[in-house]
Amino acid sequence: MDFVCDDAFLERYSRHILLPEVGVAGQLRIRRAKVLVVGAGGLGSPAALYLAAAGVGVLGVADADVVDLSNLQRQILHATPDIGAPKVASAARRIRALNPDVEVVTHAQYLTAANIADVVSRYDFVVEGVDNFPSKYLVNDACVLAGVPFSMGGILQFVGQTMTVLPGETACYRCVMGEPPTGKIPTCASAGVFGAIAGMLGSIQAAEALKHITGAGRPLLDALLCFDAAAMDFMKSPVRRDPACRVCGAHGDIRTLSDVAGPVCAGARRACAPDAPKTP
Repeated sequence: MDFVCDDAFLERYSRHILLPEVGVAGQLRIRRAKVLVVGAGGLGSPAALYLAAAGVGVLGVADADVVDLSNLQRQILHATPDIGAPKVASAARRIRALNPDVEVVTHAQYLTAANIADVVSRYDFVVEGVDNFPSKYLVNDACVLAGVPFSMGGILQFVGQTMTVLPGETACYRCVMGEPPTGKIPTCASAGVFGAIAGMLGSIQAAEALKHITGAGRPLLDALLCFDAAAMDFMKSPVRRDPACRVCGAHGDIRTLSDVAGPVCAGARRACAPDAPKTP
């Protein structure tokens, strides 16, 4: 990717460049990076905005949903005039307005076992921001099999949790969570969510992506970060890779992708196909 490292570049990203852990070399790595945000919702919104502000060269946004009035309490990529518009369209407008340096690639489609591998393989890092377990497991499995590092995230009510995965080196989502849950699972649509925690967690996920790209700091590897914003308590728990994991274990039986069966998120029936990614 050719571009000019001119005075405007140095000024726009000066606060990054001043950091010894980033510098010009790190900012150039950000400029050359390709990051996919799965879900332009509560988590994907702040993640995409901070990645765009940081100057990620190619920013992919995958979402097949349209903007709904109830989204606007936390999904800050979108505004009131965007109601009824495809989320990827309003996301692209907002990102380009924030930073025209960024190439926005939109994926206005449901990510399924049939197409997710092709999409994921185009990127250096994936930020997952969906709100149903079948989609989370699908993103995990696709990234692990493709060898693409990724950040998992989830929020509900006042609580958030996230982890970062380096396929083949660290614990993956299946290692920590086991098999997908069954039965009725509470979601933001059914149990509610404190809007600001979406910003908290999505920003953490953006930071994890940028740390991976630049090599700055210590990523959230082999650890699950949980917080309860009601008490403002944070806890980081160590996790370990499961040798018997079905996708990253030495003898795992998941070597090709399949759509994971499980409960569909509440409130998703209008715009979300069964078990397809839906944004929190």
